[in-house]
Amino acid sequence: MKIAFHGAARCVTGSKHLITLRNGKKLLLDCGMFQGMGKETNALNRYFGFDPMTVDAMILSHAHIDHSGLIPKLTKEGFKGTIFCTPATKELTGVLLEDSAEIQEDDIKYENKRRAAAGQPYLTPLYTIDDAKKAQDHFATAEYNQWFNVMEDVQAMFTDAGHIIGSTCVHVRIKEDGNDRTLSFSGDVGRYRDVILKSPENFPQAEFILLESTYGNSLHDEHRTTPDQLLQWIEKACLVKKGKLIMPAFSVGRTQEILFALNQLEVENRLPELDYFVDSPLSIKATEIVKKYPGYFNKSIQQVLQTDNDPFNFKGLKYIQTVEQSKLLNFRNEPCVIISASGMADAGRVKHHISNNIENSRNTILITGYCEPHSLGGRLMAGAKLVGIFGVEHEVNAEVASIRSMSAHGDYEDLCQWLACQDPKQAKKLFLVHGEYNVQQDFKSRLVRKGFDDVEIPEIHYEIGLT
Repeated sequence: MKIAFHGAARCVTGSKHLITLRNGKKLLLDCGMFQGMGKETNALNRYFGFDPMTVDAMILSHAHIDHSGLIPKLTKEGFKGTIFCTPATKELTGVLLEDSAEIQEDDIKYENKRRAAAGQPYLTPLYTIDDAKKAQDHFATAEYNQWFNVMEDVQAMFTDAGHIIGSTCVHVRIKEDGNDRTLSFSGDVGRYRDVILKSPENFPQAEFILLESTYGNSLHDEHRTTPDQLLQWIEKACLVKKGKLIMPAFSVGRTQEILFALNQLEVENRLPELDYFVDSPLSIKATEIVKKYPGYFNKSIQQVLQTDNDPFNFKGLKYIQTVEQSKLLNFRNEPCVIISASGMADAGRVKHHISNNIENSRNTILITGYCEPHSLGGRLMAGAKLVGIFGVEHEVNAEVASIRSMSAHGDYEDLCQWLACQDPKQAKKLFLVHGEYNVQQDFKSRLVRKGFDDVEIPEIHYEIGLT
């Protein structure tokens, strides 16, 4: 069999890994959208590197758009197979894909007005809301730790990745020439000390391993808890500077972690009396879905649920639904906290909030997760003094900060712990995916020292035979 890496190769987003069996059957692991890649983003998302009509089945590790976001384009262009995932992933992916389509349609309308004025040809979105809805007909679900049939001679099993609700590590067993070939794909590995989710699970020995490496050369800050760090920034931004604290946050995972931390501050009577806005209809839907799966929570949250039936709610929390309500926040002079998607600040309502508030030194922008270097969030974290937003250059007068402890991705210690159940001598080859190349090179050196002799960092569209 062969494997080709059509995304998340020497970059973090765009997860797409295509397995081709000797009999010609093809299995796709993830079908993610590239995000935050600057001017290259659109071109990368329009070219798969393979023909969707030739793919027989797909397995989805989790719902995040950089793993699921091109599924409607896949089905629109001829994929007719089944997409396997967990029940929570199916539900979350449905709302995420429709939201992605809506953002694309809105952005294209804005861009086409500019292109019409310049006499340029119109653009079309990657897919529409209708395409996103039709794609959901292809989904089928499977539970954790149960082998299921994907196609003839191919079985798969999910183990909990501890990344977001429903997230999985994918383990594939393929029968070729009378032998069982085994491959494990990490998806995104979560934290072993996550405040909400269970830890990543051990998994059977694999011959071939695809391992994410987002934080392959970093350790997260464990010295201060997330509630303490949030409180520090709320007090500084809202109580001392009398400004707004704007937090770009992924709708699935990060928003719920922030809400849980703020709830904890209220339980401890430490939460300042302010208005806390969640300005993202998608985040609201995602939070409701997360609440439906308490069995995925860790033991600590299970205990909290015995005395607090909603650990994501607290005094002062307000949900913003309409565009008109969102716009009114920009005319507000009182200090407040705004939590809004997207996490990289490259799309969605948070981009508008940053555009309207970035030039005021009273305000603070608090990055709460990983940002691609070319994304708006990435540029702000790198210290840019001038950023272009919606075609307008803005001086960065607002304070920009980040909380590293909130990442849903494991650091290199978490990734090595995930690998600890594997015998390096039985792993024929380990591929590093989902990481920046310099980070992957550092992580490769660490893994070689741990006994994994054959570690490869594939380039985009690289294909290799697995023997």
